Amino acid sequence: MTEAVLASDSLSAPATPITVERGQRAVFCGLTSIVWLHRKIQDAFFLVVGSRTCAHLLQSAAGVMIFAEPRFATAILQDRDLAGMADCHEELDRVVEELLSRRPEIKTLFLVGSCPSEVIKLDLNNAASRLQTRHSGRVRMVAYSGSGIETTFTQGEDKCLAELVQANSGQSDRESPALIVAGTLSDIVEDQFQRMFDELGIGPVAFLPARSGDMMPKAGPNTRVLLAQPYLTETAQALKGQGAKILNAPFPLGAEGTLLWLKCAADEFGVSAETFDEVTAAPLARAMQAVSYQREKLRGKRIAFLPDSQLELPLARFLARECEMNVESITTPFHDPQIMSSELALFGDHPDMIEGGDLESRLEHVRELRPDLTVCGMGIANPLEAEGLRSKWSIELIFSPIQGFDQAGDLAGLFSRPLTRAAQLEV
Repeated sequence: MTEAVLASDSLSAPATPITVERGQRAVFCGLTSIVWLHRKIQDAFFLVVGSRTCAHLLQSAAGVMIFAEPRFATAILQDRDLAGMADCHEELDRVVEELLSRRPEIKTLFLVGSCPSEVIKLDLNNAASRLQTRHSGRVRMVAYSGSGIETTFTQGEDKCLAELVQANSGQSDRESPALIVAGTLSDIVEDQFQRMFDELGIGPVAFLPARSGDMMPKAGPNTRVLLAQPYLTETAQALKGQGAKILNAPFPLGAEGTLLWLKCAADEFGVSAETFDEVTAAPLARAMQAVSYQREKLRGKRIAFLPDSQLELPLARFLARECEMNVESITTPFHDPQIMSSELALFGDHPDMIEGGDLESRLEHVRELRPDLTVCGMGIANPLEAEGLRSKWSIELIFSPIQGFDQAGDLAGLFSRPLTRAAQLEV
């Protein structure tokens, strides 16, 4: 496999067109990204300025227990706020004052816009600037939009990280790292990648987002950026605006994706082929062996992707090339041709691929295909299951550690388990 992987660097993007389809969609809003962002940035608090519906969504998505005190909350907009009868800024200032007095450990406070705050045109950027002046030296204020009007659930992270990049741009006393890995990763995956970069002699390396607010990296002209997630279009643009160079690589999903992702960085930093092979040989072999076990359960199975996370294309590439599944259809909420160019080159002549998608027509297409497995949002999964179509929640692929060599077998297992379970139930 190593020879085939390295040869694939020379592949050109396929000529098969990507169809753009617009219509009704069914995805979570960008507020959902708070669930994994607040776990990653350990001294941050996310204050959603929204409705009770926003609060219920976050509590349900996070599975918050009644005795837990998570680092997110909702400042509820009441009827008087929505009707313009109350001063929303005064109320927001009061809520922030109470929050900071009760949670003195907070170092970064995110003011997160929602559909209600967008509708009444509440300017959270100005609110953040005003509160930053009032609490200067005590906490950093950052505002971004997680509104479902503007974002799908993974795009909330993109909005957040793009604002963090802009907030860090004015910190002239901070040294820019040689490499920034952009995109939220679980701590165990981040540690694995850090060890790999250390062994390759690449550094200093910083991760965005970092685990604490004072560790957020500032990009510069000598900084190179590897995207660990495929939905960071605005973040990539913000980093380019600071002079950083975005490295064009497949995403680190599976043995092949991880190898090429690391190879892109190694080539950029002049790591010799001998050193690269020495560092990656053992973990690559483990990853290939772990995937091969799951391949026996996945080979020849048919899979379709409905739009939800923007992970659709990298996952399809992994399942087709490493697990030998038949990818019947790919629909993704948004397709960035620059970020995805390496993935498309690896995939070759991809199947029916659509950007956007209309809910009814996409569901009808899946019903016609009747694939063995459909990757989709939670709200669509149960109706499909009721029709005898096996499904996989795409949100689970965001919450789970799936990047890197050591997670390659686990990633394949996330797709084999629903099929195994279905076969057992039929018996």
